[in-house]
Amino acid sequence: MKKHQIDAYMVPITDPHIGEYVPDHWKCIEWLTGFSGSAGTVVVTAGFAGLWTDSRYFIQADDQLKGTGFHLVRLTIPHTPEYIDWISENLTSGNTVGYNGKVVPIGLHRKMCSTVELKGIKINIEIDLIGTLWKDRPSLPESKIFEHQVKFAGLTRKEKINNIRKKMVVNGSDFQLLTALDDIAWTFNLRASDIKYSPLFISYSLIGQQDIFLFVKREKLSDGILNELTDHGITVLPYLKISDILSEIPSGSKIYLSPGTVNCWLYDSIPDTAAKLEGISFPAFLKAVKNKIEIGHIRNVMMKDGIALTRFFIWLEKTIGKDRISEVSSSQKLESFRAKQEYFMGPSFATIAAYEAHGASPHYEPTAESDVELRPEGIFLLDSGGQYLDGTTDVTRTVALSKPSPKQKSDFTLALKGTINLAMAEFPLGTKGYQIEVLARKALWDNGLNYGHGTGHGVGFFLNVHEGPQTIGTGASGNLNVIIEPGMLTADEPAIYREGEYGIRTENLILCVHAKETEYGKFLRFETVTLCFIDTSLVDKALMNEVEIQWFNDYHQMVYDQLSPFLESTENEWLREKTKSI
Repeated sequence: MKKHQIDAYMVPITDPHIGEYVPDHWKCIEWLTGFSGSAGTVVVTAGFAGLWTDSRYFIQADDQLKGTGFHLVRLTIPHTPEYIDWISENLTSGNTVGYNGKVVPIGLHRKMCSTVELKGIKINIEIDLIGTLWKDRPSLPESKIFEHQVKFAGLTRKEKINNIRKKMVVNGSDFQLLTALDDIAWTFNLRASDIKYSPLFISYSLIGQQDIFLFVKREKLSDGILNELTDHGITVLPYLKISDILSEIPSGSKIYLSPGTVNCWLYDSIPDTAAKLEGISFPAFLKAVKNKIEIGHIRNVMMKDGIALTRFFIWLEKTIGKDRISEVSSSQKLESFRAKQEYFMGPSFATIAAYEAHGASPHYEPTAESDVELRPEGIFLLDSGGQYLDGTTDVTRTVALSKPSPKQKSDFTLALKGTINLAMAEFPLGTKGYQIEVLARKALWDNGLNYGHGTGHGVGFFLNVHEGPQTIGTGASGNLNVIIEPGMLTADEPAIYREGEYGIRTENLILCVHAKETEYGKFLRFETVTLCFIDTSLVDKALMNEVEIQWFNDYHQMVYDQLSPFLESTENEWLREKTKSI
């Protein structure tokens, strides 16, 4: 920093594609501080080094930053760049803030400019201080790309590209720049394993009305896939060649891009003579609304996942207190049950197997250092998901490993009421997620309780487990202005956390479907598609109304009816007991 006359250096947790999960090559904050969470920003000055993160990671960050010299700065408002105000307040006119523009989206860069430049603070986005210091830095991932078959995807890549081009015509754009890896994987019906938990590959794409470019390392493609792409008019070029191609965009052209995922380097590569149109990418909207083929697969994948979960909880109940079970070993056991299901490709995120106090950290991930033994007492929170060729799952269940206390039952039931009331919502077409989120929080609010994360994120189809643009509650994994539409798959996960004691969360995936049409317009509702029992021993029935109880019993009947044909007789008896009416 002294050498380059940088007074404050900002390190984001992102990669050049601004994705949630980044390859080891770009895990700069973890290398620098030891913090392994998926949300955070580091700022270093001559006299201070801090990590800004939100409430999901306060406990984790506090622990991982001990002894590092980095201070935890708790975000007051989740998912906001409060560190920008800190930089503005702590630097003076003539000072310089620096960061690597290749991993910072242009949208964030603009916020930095609008805040610090008012004080005469300069910005240098051309400098990568981490790259010069990280000597044993992992190389870029080299996984092979494979075809995601149309029998799963429902649409061919040609159909998807045509749909994107139709959107471009309406929008008046000549080119669509794609930088988000899930957009690219979806558009071309291709998958790989460059990103942990998400079947993606490092690439860029530029789609024009005549030309289509895919920027990816040639060695990642088989000759067969390369020939198919060529036959479809797709030109494959080296990954970093994109900057050169962008710089050659004809004068007067209109290029459509997403400021939240296009980094400064790419943005600056586009000539000033080209008009830049901005908004959520067309593939993001198109893939959020699942087609009929995908919806059919989603229903099937929920059954497979439900079978695996049922068998896991049977094993847990029979084994705990007899053989040693830990958070890590329970995660591994659950994955082994999922692995027996057809088309399973791996977990969709790091399993949150959180026993007792660990459950109070919403994104807790057990490690060899933190791992504890599960005993036949207390509460166990299990948030997990699977990636299958025919869909992506995400489900949380909290179970009592002994007789729960009245407070535990109350907490569990108040959060469960939120899960149920959001699931039962009916609302007019045009409704945005944040407009109905109160349904998930009201029971908790009425009792002076709350949780610090969003209520619902979109879920991809054999793509990202957290995937917008829709969201219920916050803009963490979506856009607050996006309406909920039929075909969108979203999480429903109210919660309550008590630091030092436990965490409670019941999460289902809900599919938006048509409800009815009246003289007031079209109305939509949710269909709960997750299939897994909810622990009735934690339910305080006195806190639930008749409608909630009826939903709960109907849900359990559905779980039993759909899973029982695939279970053995003893498993059936166990599930029948777990899904008895309350």
